[in-house]
Amino acid sequence: MPTKDIVVIGGSAGSHAVLRQIVADLPADIPASIFVATHVPTHSAGYLADALARIGPVPVVEAADGQPIERGKIYVAVPDHHLLVVDGTVRLGDGPRENMTRPAIDPLFRSAALSYGPRTVGVVLSGMLNDGASGLSAIKACGGTAIVQHPLDAQSDQMPLAALEVVEADQVAPARELGRLIAGIVTEAAGEAREPPKSLQLEVQIARGARLGAETLREIADPSALSCPDCQGVLSEVRGEEPLRYRCQIGHALTAEILASRADQVEEAMRIALRMMEERVTLVTRMAEDARQTGRTAVAELYEARAEEYSRYATILREAAIASLHNGTTNRPEAA
Repeated sequence: MPTKDIVVIGGSAGSHAVLRQIVADLPADIPASIFVATHVPTHSAGYLADALARIGPVPVVEAADGQPIERGKIYVAVPDHHLLVVDGTVRLGDGPRENMTRPAIDPLFRSAALSYGPRTVGVVLSGMLNDGASGLSAIKACGGTAIVQHPLDAQSDQMPLAALEVVEADQVAPARELGRLIAGIVTEAAGEAREPPKSLQLEVQIARGARLGAETLREIADPSALSCPDCQGVLSEVRGEEPLRYRCQIGHALTAEILASRADQVEEAMRIALRMMEERVTLVTRMAEDARQTGRTAVAELYEARAEEYSRYATILREAAIASLHNGTTNRPEAA
């Protein structure tokens, strides 16, 4: 029977020391492939693979696009690319940033869940905010195994706590136990495969760089009154997801928690989007008037319909901006 031979590990602040502990404790003959994604700056030198390679007996390499996946090897994400595992092959995705970063943890976890289902073991380590929680939920939904570093053992407990809020972890352990724990789990038989969520295939394609667009986005999400802080586009709320997540038409993805952490930027993006939408209403209305004056009735009706659509968007954005301003005022200490 297949075993739990695909291990995906994600971490952020405080996770490098934990990774060194894990790698040091893994046996040289571990019968699994291990993939590591941490939050690294776009122009980072990418030293993590070299650092880990000097610690334990398991070979450690930087991930390269198109590599065949081999047992007994650790693959480390490189800067500015999502690390993905797709049907026996390593893939480096150039899709939009997720949770403000690329590589992000969730795309790696989702790709493993989609391709390997119950053979996948997801491990969430120390880190801030909640990247990894959505991906770990996908792993569990596909029959995989969830391991979380104990929050009290983590330098930054937010990611472990967020993961535990979303999934029922199979194991919660401190750093000193994780390596031996993983070494034991990868020898266990995998369970039965489960039908992956319908949105999983699309989200992996987005991470690989596939174009999204409004029509495709509507398959998995509903438009909201929020704007993307990266591109100022309209954000849509991903349906049936924990934690609560949003995507824009370009594909940028953020959890509600991360979006809230960028509240000031979000408010500014909403103001910019509102101004742009109001300018469009004015311009298209004027174009409709000009078309009617010159006898182009069909063109005028087209512009009028477009102006009405833009007006609806402007109303949504205006209401959201007012609500955001109200909430910001009422939440200030002096207003209490």
